[in-house]
Amino acid sequence: MPIKELKDVDVKGKTVVVRQDLNVPMKNGAITNDKRIRAAVPTLGDTLARGAGVIVISHLGRPKEGEFDEQFSLKLVAARLSELLGVNVTLIRELADAKAVPGQCILLENIRFFKGETKNDPELAKKFAALGQVYVMDAFGVAHRAHSSTEGAVRQASIACVGPLMAAELSAFAKVLDNPARPLTVVIGGAKVSTKLGLLDNLLAVVDSLIVGGGIANTFLAAAGFKIGASLCEPDLIAEAQRIMNKAKSLGKALSLPMDVVMAAELAPGQKVVTRDVSAVPDNDEMILDIGPKTVKLYEDLLAKAATVVWNGPVGAFETEPFGAGTKALAQSLADSGAFVVVGGGDSVAAVEGYGLAEKMGYISTGGGAALEFLEGKTLPSVAALI
Repeated sequence: MPIKELKDVDVKGKTVVVRQDLNVPMKNGAITNDKRIRAAVPTLGDTLARGAGVIVISHLGRPKEGEFDEQFSLKLVAARLSELLGVNVTLIRELADAKAVPGQCILLENIRFFKGETKNDPELAKKFAALGQVYVMDAFGVAHRAHSSTEGAVRQASIACVGPLMAAELSAFAKVLDNPARPLTVVIGGAKVSTKLGLLDNLLAVVDSLIVGGGIANTFLAAAGFKIGASLCEPDLIAEAQRIMNKAKSLGKALSLPMDVVMAAELAPGQKVVTRDVSAVPDNDEMILDIGPKTVKLYEDLLAKAATVVWNGPVGAFETEPFGAGTKALAQSLADSGAFVVVGGGDSVAAVEGYGLAEKMGYISTGGGAALEFLEGKTLPSVAALI
């Protein structure tokens, strides 16, 4: 059953409540990255232009629920949103005061200041839904959370729909999961196997090949019998890594691990590094911190054959030089490919944006945890509520 989209709803003269993800990073009383605010502007601007009044709701950080805390206030977000929208966005603290006439945009204070939000309290959900005649879920990044604003209010609203940001996310992942152009290759990196075990397991049923890099690969290398020195590893998951490798083999799916690695005594800038084949890694205090040139070539060759690629997680400690070469080469390879490329996960997105390659990717996902659960085959509460 197709999900109703905001673009197909008549909003003229109505109050539209939009659940956005405005959970922006802050430091020393300033917003350090306003990407999520900028992403919300087209949805809000178009809704205002169509003659609606708009009430925006979002969380910020993890305050103690039910209590106001100045450091988690959306005051700075309201100011930045005003600048970007070109209209005054008033910050409202009390639900009873949250009223918007056509052409007006207000921002409700951090919804985690309201007791019951994260516990999906039905009474709070009812109050959120009653703020307007149309309720829009446009925050894919929290679509995997069954909260009052993400699932409860959607079910209680008289008209509920997805906004363009969330619609774009669902469309991009449908291209990957429903009927992908093949071969489909998934690159999984990052630090911990434990956060992505379900993902790896589920993906083996749908991918043609799986590339494993980053800290996750260390656990798999250990499972394959290689030494990894003092590298990041999850010893209690070695058996699971072995099981996944055996499953890949039984399914006839390629699961590629690093052939060579870049090592150093510590993860710090300017370290002296040495590149070794994985068979030559010593059992000492050195750490694996990036993939080596042979592995870069292996991954590039695999990706050149792909028609669809999903990338989640860097293949090295790219934030610290000199351990970013592998991730940069991977990003460039994806940018140059003719495949439909979906990049998800905060670190992967930060990498492609940092390298100036974001516009060359097929789709940049904003939903880290939600994207992972979607790829795992789980039903997202917000999506289930909208069907």
